[in-house]
Amino acid sequence: MFEYFFAKRLYGELNSRNKVSVPAVRVAVFGMFVGLAVIIISVGVVVGFKHEVRNKVTGFCSDINVTSFNYSDSYETDPIVVSDSLVKVLYSVPGVEHVQRFSTKPGMVKTGDQFQGMVLKGVGADYDMAFISDHLVEGHVPDWGTQRANDSVVVSQVMADKLGLKLGDKVYTYFVNEEIRARRFVVGGIYRTYFSDYDNLFVIADIRTVNRLNGWEDGQVGGAEVKVTDGADIESVSDNLFRRLAYATDDYGRTYFVQTVYDLNPSIFSWLELLDMNVWAIFIIMLCVAGFSMVSGLLIIILERTNMIGILKALGAPDRSVRKIFIFFSMFLISRGMLWGNVVGIGLCVLQSWLHVVKLDSSAYYVDYVPVELSVPVILAVNVAVFVISVLFLVGPSYIIARIRPADSMKYD
Repeated sequence: MFEYFFAKRLYGELNSRNKVSVPAVRVAVFGMFVGLAVIIISVGVVVGFKHEVRNKVTGFCSDINVTSFNYSDSYETDPIVVSDSLVKVLYSVPGVEHVQRFSTKPGMVKTGDQFQGMVLKGVGADYDMAFISDHLVEGHVPDWGTQRANDSVVVSQVMADKLGLKLGDKVYTYFVNEEIRARRFVVGGIYRTYFSDYDNLFVIADIRTVNRLNGWEDGQVGGAEVKVTDGADIESVSDNLFRRLAYATDDYGRTYFVQTVYDLNPSIFSWLELLDMNVWAIFIIMLCVAGFSMVSGLLIIILERTNMIGILKALGAPDRSVRKIFIFFSMFLISRGMLWGNVVGIGLCVLQSWLHVVKLDSSAYYVDYVPVELSVPVILAVNVAVFVISVLFLVGPSYIIARIRPADSMKYD
């Protein structure tokens, strides 16, 4: 079509130094470039941050917890029997990837004149140690799957620093039931997740030791953690589990209670949801900046090309065709700005992902650097949205061409 080729010819003349529109065009392209780069970086940071925090929360308490109906937030829970037959029932629910037993016992750690409250979390042979191993800074994950109970524990780096603990040190812990019970452990590993809610609290130990400290019968545990497959909806899987266990009881007559990670940590996930509003705010602001830059650039170009518009109309070109010429011309400018926006935005995200240049206060943000995560579908969706909305910004201003009459336009020659 001739409009496209005419617009391409105009675009090729932008390098002419005698054109008044050149500075305006550069400002418009720069506005588009900055807007898209900021949007890409914002989306990458928010997605990466949410993914990083969510992984740490689910690493400690998994996606879904099955506990006693008398569950409380004190970690001093009523036991339930998680038998092999119950585990098979849990695995039969679509979306369930892994099931692991756990138990907890609140207590206190004491070394010399230092002491700190903690929760002893017991895990066994069926527990997925990948999360603990990934965040281990010293030592190793003890083998809690042997026939004999293991007195090795994994403590956090925060707790080790506060209490002056090192690998191989003996740790004395105290627990209150009807009477105070003491237990000695050995530090076998030290982990650090930068998630202060858990680093200040959890000591990982053998589940059999925790069960004995609780005074529970054989087969009784604190509950079962259920991990769902990637892409599965946690709420849907939880509803299915609830229906399967609604009328079931264990060997001691206790009923089961199903909770998602969102139910267990509502404040954290509410906070993460608020981050989406920030992304939308940045998206709208940057689009407005880029859009107004393009509109101002287009208006200046139209004013500069008033004589050309008059000649085209005098030769019989309809207003629609002339408008399409300038819309195509603006699309070339938008594409140029978006190209540089993608290069800079994605480049900075990749740089941060590899080198962790920008650091954070881990006590406030749960991570010690700004996490970034980008995916091809997200980048494509952002680019399509920015391109379409930017073009729509220009449709209205392009109607000013209809007000230019060939006779009057000769005055601009």
